[in-house]
Amino acid sequence: MFKKVLVANRGEIALRIIRACRELGLRTVAVHSTVDADALHVRHADQSVCIGPASPAQSYLHIPAIIAAAEITGADAIHPGYGFLSENAGFADVCRRCGITFIGPSPEAMRAWGDKVSARSNAAAFGLPMLPGTGVLESADHARREAARIGYPVILKASGGGGGRGMKIVRAEGEIENAFHAAQSEALAGFRNPDVYLERYIEQPRHVEFQVVADQHGNAVCLGERECSLQRRHQKVLEEAPSPSLSASLRAHLSELVTTAVRETGYTSLGTLEFLLDERGEAYFMEMNTRVQVEHPVTEMVTGIDLVAEQILLARGAKLRVQAHRVTPRGHSIECRINAEDPLTFAPSPGRVTEYQVPGGLGVRVDSGIYAGWTVPPHYDSLLAKLIVHATDRTGAIARMRRALDEFVIGGIKTNIALHRRIVDHPSFQRGDVSTRFLEGLLREGRA
Repeated sequence: MFKKVLVANRGEIALRIIRACRELGLRTVAVHSTVDADALHVRHADQSVCIGPASPAQSYLHIPAIIAAAEITGADAIHPGYGFLSENAGFADVCRRCGITFIGPSPEAMRAWGDKVSARSNAAAFGLPMLPGTGVLESADHARREAARIGYPVILKASGGGGGRGMKIVRAEGEIENAFHAAQSEALAGFRNPDVYLERYIEQPRHVEFQVVADQHGNAVCLGERECSLQRRHQKVLEEAPSPSLSASLRAHLSELVTTAVRETGYTSLGTLEFLLDERGEAYFMEMNTRVQVEHPVTEMVTGIDLVAEQILLARGAKLRVQAHRVTPRGHSIECRINAEDPLTFAPSPGRVTEYQVPGGLGVRVDSGIYAGWTVPPHYDSLLAKLIVHATDRTGAIARMRRALDEFVIGGIKTNIALHRRIVDHPSFQRGDVSTRFLEGLLREGRA
């Protein structure tokens, strides 16, 4: 059991975790860099500790400072949120050695599922469909031989990370050597792990992910799937649940497979298994994220389950409060990520927020960590807020999102609200006919 949670993150997810803790009767500690001293998550926590300067390496990624903050405030648990240290098994190890509960899976489970090569092996062992691929590549020559076996195009991926870093598409043998070394360099810089592997590349895939939750008593439940195909450079822009691209039979089949894999490998906490769908609708396992996802609210909206609260309770040793046969998605939910960036060039747009008016009404939710008068720092991810809507069906959710976007006002900086308006108004999106390349086409249309 624990009573005080240190939130090792910032922005909207830190505030989201603090709210869940408060509803569970847990006290909270916010950590912050010098430039985040006036952030909302600092204001809402019971206690706060400055852990360093603006640079993430000296603050939100600085493990000794975070552990010291937990010890001086008496926090007996740490929630890492997403990003930063959320999938760092070494950090979870340190928490364990210090007698602090890490709110997430065990370090062993994080290594087994968080490393993409290991995750592919786990997934294959339990019958999840796999793209042709490799283990860790030893050299550019090794990559060349494996690419010839798989067939071009192929994609190089970092074994220890995600978010598009360490990923290179290779369409011909002459490109393999430069791509291999570039992927290794990005993987080492981004994740301190130079290992890369190959997979067959799908030109027009859809990206669908399944949310699972498992306790320490051998119970695991799949809470449905999310459509995440709207992306730019492998970064998600808009998500929805349920996916409009899955048949009922494929949904049931994949749900059963991922639940079995998670349960039988002893995984606990929240987890997300991600799949690519090819042009024929065939699904292939891609990777697993061993943390709460940015897009978790759309699953909460269609299931009524507070995923962050569930994650905290599972870390305390509680049994799952939900059973598989009682999980029936209700209606449809869409989330738009509102970023501080130019809607055409995607250049970051830090600065002072001069006006902030959020939409409201039935079925509208805004998860945000900003306010009028606050200055968006240039040192972190550009995510400002998540606008989430829920309605009885997808058509109603699109109409509600359009109305909510029209009401959303953020002054003083550029945002991508206008881009989201274009997305929801596009006939292909309204039909559910999109892929991970959709946004590229939309941007080309805008420049024509």
